[in-house]
Amino acid sequence: MTPRDAADEGGSRWSDLDRPPLNAPALRRALVREGGLWSQVGVVQSTGSTNSDLVDAASAGRAVEGAVLVAEEQTSGRGRLDRRWTAPPRSGLFFSVLLTPSEVPVARWGWLPLLTGVAVATGLSRAAGVDTALKWPNDLLVTVGGEERKAGGILAERAGRDAVVVGVGLNVTLRADELPVPLAGSLALAGAQNTDRDPLLRGVLRSLEEWYGRWRAAGGDPAASGLQETYAAGCATLGRTVRAELPGDRSIVGEAVAVDGDGRLVIATKEGVQEPVGAGDIVHLRPAWPGAG
Repeated sequence: MTPRDAADEGGSRWSDLDRPPLNAPALRRALVREGGLWSQVGVVQSTGSTNSDLVDAASAGRAVEGAVLVAEEQTSGRGRLDRRWTAPPRSGLFFSVLLTPSEVPVARWGWLPLLTGVAVATGLSRAAGVDTALKWPNDLLVTVGGEERKAGGILAERAGRDAVVVGVGLNVTLRADELPVPLAGSLALAGAQNTDRDPLLRGVLRSLEEWYGRWRAAGGDPAASGLQETYAAGCATLGRTVRAELPGDRSIVGEAVAVDGDGRLVIATKEGVQEPVGAGDIVHLRPAWPGAG
């Protein structure tokens, strides 16, 4: 992987003085160390998708585990279900990491997006002084004006047989008049104490290194690593009445009661059935019947 550093670009990178560029050399000095997870850190001025770029680099043998690719701007950023993710240049953190959890059975790799959510929330709590909740399976929520708003998302993709690329998109300084949809949010709008992207990125990546190491050392066991319990504690979906919109135009309405050992959301319906959902769109609803959370 040989990305071109945003720090090497000229002129236009300072077009918004409230949004200075990331300091790529300083990030490398802080994150790449002997015995650590992060092997290389590249920052590019603009790209279509850091996930796509890193998947291609891994397939071509130009990236190894611990490679990090950050973009100041993504022109074709993607979320789940091929949704677009757009934001002004330098207004957020848009990055992908390459992981090869060889010690972990492939059946447990589905925990990686949830693990990343826990790591991001933990890192932001320390570095930004803002509470971030998790909406199953991969959304990051903040509170703006008493309302839940989506400030970020996570997307995991296989890179060949042995690797996974996990991408994170996080709105940091997005202003109210820049929101792509009314229910979007940002760390700044949520009252974050710090919106300097350099320490935020360092904090998130260090937290991800910590959680990934713990999970990998436990062979991917979500209970033994503490991941399942921590995710449940920070998940805003649990205890809520939700609608799960599933493939094939099917939907389930019920109370989200647990995240099981496979990372699936367990929904209890009014008929007394508990259905585990492994993929789908989750909509938070008001309580539909007495006793619902």
